[in-house]
Amino acid sequence: MQEIKVQLSKNKKEKPIDEQLPFGRYFTDHMFVMDYSEEKGWFDPRIIPYQPIVLDPAAIIFHYGQTVFEGLKAYVTKDQDVLLFRPDENMKRMNRSNQRLCIPEIDEDLALEALKKLISIDRDWIPTKEGTSLYIRPFVFATEPYLGVAPSTTYQFVIILSPVGAYYKEGMNPVKIAVESEYVRAVKGGTGGAKTAGNYASALKAQEVAEKEGYSQVLWLDGKEHKYIEEVGSMNVFFKIDGEIITPAVNGSILQGITRKSVIELLKYWEMPVVERKISMEEVYQAYKEGKLEEAFGTGTAAVISPIGELFWNDLKLTIHNGKTGELSKKLYDTLTGIQTGKVADPLNWVMKVEE
Repeated sequence: MQEIKVQLSKNKKEKPIDEQLPFGRYFTDHMFVMDYSEEKGWFDPRIIPYQPIVLDPAAIIFHYGQTVFEGLKAYVTKDQDVLLFRPDENMKRMNRSNQRLCIPEIDEDLALEALKKLISIDRDWIPTKEGTSLYIRPFVFATEPYLGVAPSTTYQFVIILSPVGAYYKEGMNPVKIAVESEYVRAVKGGTGGAKTAGNYASALKAQEVAEKEGYSQVLWLDGKEHKYIEEVGSMNVFFKIDGEIITPAVNGSILQGITRKSVIELLKYWEMPVVERKISMEEVYQAYKEGKLEEAFGTGTAAVISPIGELFWNDLKLTIHNGKTGELSKKLYDTLTGIQTGKVADPLNWVMKVEE
């Protein structure tokens, strides 16, 4: 494994107050950087002071969007241990995204080692107030200055860290979601299964419209028939209908969320009925009319579990669980965040300790 060089910052930043932490606005003192060229492969892994990235105006990333990213979190336990939640799954997914975007795969072991080393250096940035964490953003982008439509021959892999509070201002309180009827997030065969920037840029318009109407996010339907549920905002989605928990099956346009995977595995561990399959908005509506729609919630790294209290579809307002957080949503949130922070047992061996 390549040696990771370290250059420590001589100008430390003032840290934000835990009680006033927004999401993704503050960044730590250091960052990890590694370069790629066709001649050398991935080379020069280093931790340096946090600083701007200098790129040629013709860099491929600006013009053709060849980039992927990941998102995960670090937590401090009551015993002052630093824990990561399934970081190996993030690195595996990053390489799946790399494959889809024609980006050279990273060394997953080296990336994990770099991540742990960076966190150790900026350890005192990890907030400790309940509901806070250190958000970790690894990303790769094309750097070659070239205006031809082709994969870049040079890249950078960067990891930055951000102390964060809750992703949604509602916290664990249920959010209101509008079912999107015009725009689509992704289609099978496209890049919906990869964590790439363009997926999120194309989603902004629908989100903007929904927010003006008082909704936190949109529920995406499939891009072909426009009736099957895919994701909610930037999260995967689950429905509890007549005792069974249903989530849309991964089909090439749905991101394979690590929180999604963890929820499925946890439900199976609890011996609760969970199934991955196609589910239409009409089916959800029929379940609602029959009084069988018990809960709905989104899952993702940023929010962990986000209960859905209302769905707006075809001028109909579907109030779920009386607009309150359901028992399953609460149990999943408490269990997952408990495992992540070391407060409850980790029966499925998901957490990884960061050694000092």
